[in-house]
Amino acid sequence: MMTSTSYASRGEAFRTGSDSPVAVLEEHLEIIAKREPGVRAFVCLDTDGARRAAAAAEKRWRSNTPLSPIDGMVIGVKDIIETLDFPTGQGLPALERFQSGRDAACVAAMKAAGAIVIGKTTTTEFASTELHYPTRNPHDLSRTPGGSSSGSAAAAGSGMVQVALASQVVGSTLRPSSYNGAFGYKPTWGGLNRSGVYDYLSQSCLGIIGRHLDDMWISVRQIAMRAGGDPGHVGVLGPDLPGGVQKPRRVAILRTDGWKSASADVKAAFERKVEALRSAGVETADAGDDLLVAALESAIAGALDKTWRVLVWEMRWPLNVYGAQPALGMSDAMRMRLAQGEAMTQADYAAALSDRETARARLRDVASSYDCLLTLGAVSAAPADFATTGDPSFNVPASYLGAPALSLPLLQDGGMPLGLQVVGGHHQDARLFAISRWLVQQASASAAAGGTP
Repeated sequence: MMTSTSYASRGEAFRTGSDSPVAVLEEHLEIIAKREPGVRAFVCLDTDGARRAAAAAEKRWRSNTPLSPIDGMVIGVKDIIETLDFPTGQGLPALERFQSGRDAACVAAMKAAGAIVIGKTTTTEFASTELHYPTRNPHDLSRTPGGSSSGSAAAAGSGMVQVALASQVVGSTLRPSSYNGAFGYKPTWGGLNRSGVYDYLSQSCLGIIGRHLDDMWISVRQIAMRAGGDPGHVGVLGPDLPGGVQKPRRVAILRTDGWKSASADVKAAFERKVEALRSAGVETADAGDDLLVAALESAIAGALDKTWRVLVWEMRWPLNVYGAQPALGMSDAMRMRLAQGEAMTQADYAAALSDRETARARLRDVASSYDCLLTLGAVSAAPADFATTGDPSFNVPASYLGAPALSLPLLQDGGMPLGLQVVGGHHQDARLFAISRWLVQQASASAAAGGTP
């Protein structure tokens, strides 16, 4: 289980000079020098610029004028997110030199908070297919890091950065976080501003992958308070600083389509966590116990296929434009999705949206009676197969439902990281973090007492 010290907790030491953002940066650079040649999490780095920014942050801390609690924190940015100082290649070799000349809203907000963008992290092609990513899992270089936020998860999971910006439309934040032993967060749909993020679909969210929940929450709030949510959405609300710990009273257990693909060992690890909740006095219920949970399980059955019915219609642009430019080298997989979308009608799309809204109504029913929902972060540890970024069956329901979700690095599968996923009701992001802190504390206490993951 990841046990790193949060960057935000070092603020007093930064003020007194017993620690400094410069020293923290050098810690990250040492890890990058050691791990990056094998992991290959980045498409570009700027260590000189990072050193200049860290020195400026150090001066602000010493003069007691930090821009925020994360002033000087080292972050990576997924390569579908616009950055003024780096190209935004979208995982496509033909675009690897493209620069938009601006920062995305989330990057501008993080810079205004003092965060240091050390580089761009790898993504699969258009943050969609399994193609064109060289990244390896830092816990086992023979395994995939997952995708499409491959580099962001590998960089955070290996300690190269404290936080990395990511995105998710199916499972692109939660699944790689599970595989790489990092915390992964997707907000309530619309909760963090995606302007300048080339992930524009109606389930897409800006995601955050990190080493500590507190740094992630402060980053969430810095983006939300400075840039808001997507246009028309107020953005994630809650305390600017980490908002405490909440023991859940009632937890709904979701098994989803992924349960059929999970191994006996993975299922057993999950059931041990559920039993630990019960032993701690938390009431749990699954589809066999509660008709509301059963109705939600029914509504999200086939969520991956239902999701693609929505997405292929929405992906027609810009794929129709890119597909007309052979020099860009768009893959056959993306051309297939373009063809699927062009074969749909508006009536088909309307029916797909109606099904999705019905499922979201079932989530609202469950969230009115339960503090959170618990499921797995992935069907297994990261596959030793670079032709796939892994099975998203456990991740797609949160995207389909527009729900906030966190993957917590609290489980293992064959000695490799495996996430425990916590899902909240719409706009319950702050409570989700508070409950997740309690789950992490419980896991730490169990480990200290000699318990098994």
